[in-house]
Amino acid sequence: MSGRKQFDVTAALDQAMRVFWQRGYADASLDALASATGLGRGSLYGTFGGKDALFRKSLDRYASTYGAQYEQALASRPGEPVRAIEAFFEVVLARITDPSVPAGCLIAHSATQAPILKEESSAHVRALLDIQRVRVRAALADSAADPRVLDELTTYVVAVNQSLAVLSRAGASEAELRAVVGLTCTTVADTLARAAREEPARVGAAPHQSSGPGCT
Repeated sequence: MSGRKQFDVTAALDQAMRVFWQRGYADASLDALASATGLGRGSLYGTFGGKDALFRKSLDRYASTYGAQYEQALASRPGEPVRAIEAFFEVVLARITDPSVPAGCLIAHSATQAPILKEESSAHVRALLDIQRVRVRAALADSAADPRVLDELTTYVVAVNQSLAVLSRAGASEAELRAVVGLTCTTVADTLARAAREEPARVGAAPHQSSGPGCT
């Protein structure tokens, strides 16, 4: 065995993730990252490849930790899209109100700093948001609503999720956040119910709309 000090790479990455989560990319200095991880600057570069690479690894660590929970919640109610969205937001609220982790959402916080991120890191943030969109859209797919309506609802749900993170960092109470979630779930349910009522009428009207002068 060599005399080099051994360290837990995953634990160091978790600490770096918290620094980016609390401070944002811009204010996560190398000194702060080194202090949190217990690594010198040279070890940070040698292990993770520099601040930008460490930032992207931290994003992936965050996404794998919470993304799995989101995916499980969204898939927990097959055939019940509204219940799936409710389950999704319960996971979101559990994270936001957990006093053991920083406020808000690392991805949401990073998205607000996109203009100052390097292109590769900015694209990484967008890709993680796209993954969330795909998960939410899949949960809404068990509906009679027009695909365009489902796409719009997906954007709405993802936007509300990101706004919850911003509100929580601004000091919004759990009651206020739950009020937003309640209204969001009601909007999703009402939109899907209206779409379900309108779809038979639209389908039934189609043959009549296709006939016209000169048709036999």
